Amino acid sequence: MDIKSVREYLGKDWDVVKEKIETSLMSDIALLNSTNSSILSNSGKQLRPLLALLIARACSGHKISEATVRYAAAAELLHNATLLHDDVADNSNQRRGVPTIMSLMGPSVSVLVGDYWLVKAMELILGSSEGDHLVIKIFSKTLSDLAEGEMLQLQKAQSGDTCEDDYLRIIYSKTASLFEAACVSAAISVDASDEYQKAARDYAVALGIAFQIKDDILDYSGTESVGKPLGVDILEQKITMPLLGAMMNAPAEESRVRSLVKGIVNHPENRDEIVTFVRDNAGLEYAVQQLDKYVAQAVEALSVLPSCVERVLLQDLAYFTAKRVM
Repeated sequence: MDIKSVREYLGKDWDVVKEKIETSLMSDIALLNSTNSSILSNSGKQLRPLLALLIARACSGHKISEATVRYAAAAELLHNATLLHDDVADNSNQRRGVPTIMSLMGPSVSVLVGDYWLVKAMELILGSSEGDHLVIKIFSKTLSDLAEGEMLQLQKAQSGDTCEDDYLRIIYSKTASLFEAACVSAAISVDASDEYQKAARDYAVALGIAFQIKDDILDYSGTESVGKPLGVDILEQKITMPLLGAMMNAPAEESRVRSLVKGIVNHPENRDEIVTFVRDNAGLEYAVQQLDKYVAQAVEALSVLPSCVERVLLQDLAYFTAKRVM
């Protein structure tokens, strides 16, 4: 799977969404424009608008609408707004291997620019389409989910008692909910049937959960060359799927390991011991099993959609999620 080839297949539809993202951020403030341009030049895979376009076309016979473009662009703006805010909350100096706005310009600027992107996302949703009132509710729920997920994650970092249900709720709220908003709004934008809207929702939620599980696997098994140091989640007291799997496989060690995670702020040197514990107790293997389960659910959800290239690409993107290295 090559993301670039998906963009090329989408052709003018992708170009229109990209232009909408750029024009919606334009300001007469030169510093804001240059900051936005810097963010856009390092905007990663732009997976959410890609998914939105593919879902809309799969549900409609290769057609999109003016609303599709607005909703797809809004999903990308909202995603980047959350990253700008997350960088402040997590005190992150790098993202995707480059310095964050927070590290270059300070936390206040990162929050302000994030707020700007968030407002522009909401403006995009509020157009003249009949579905706009439904979509604004979907995106509003996503914003609520994001805040609740962040607070639950903070609460669990302090208590050190994250279980798998907690973890799944956190990653649904922080990751999968925005995948859901992008895909369901795209289906609505082309007047898709209730059955197709449900397929879009089920696909997006499963894919979003799989995407985050893969991220959490990479925190233990990736390489620092991808722009994310290993063990960051542990240093932030986050108990994720690989560690949950290892503790399940070695229950006698669970209490001790949870104590190590809870005290990691004062003893960061314990990170290596926790990483070794995960690797020695098949935590990564357990996480991969869960990842594969959600990828399979995402692919299965697409079975009700018409047979088309877009459906195949959506399936490929699910498999890509499981295989990606960054």
